[in-house]
Amino acid sequence: MKKDIHPNYREVIFKDISTNFAFKSRSTANTKDTIVWEDGKEYPLIKLEVSSDSHPYFTGKQKMLDTAGRVDKFYTRYGKKNG
Repeated sequence: MKKDIHPNYREVIFKDISTNFAFKSRSTANTKDTIVWEDGKEYPLIKLEVSSDSHPYFTGKQKMLDTAGRVDKFYTRYGKKNG
């Protein structure tokens, strides 16, 4: 294998910022944040907005979105008349 062409594949912690669910895996993603894990070692931290702990498919909970309000805001912003 050629040297210095492969990304740094290392253990990292992924943390869902909405539920504080965290798990350890491996990744090549770059991050400046770190966290001390359960084993006492410090690992790079990658923050997630959605994980299996917060995604509606895995939790079975649906969030109701105000789509009508969004559509009205879009129409008023771009001048299209509703109807």
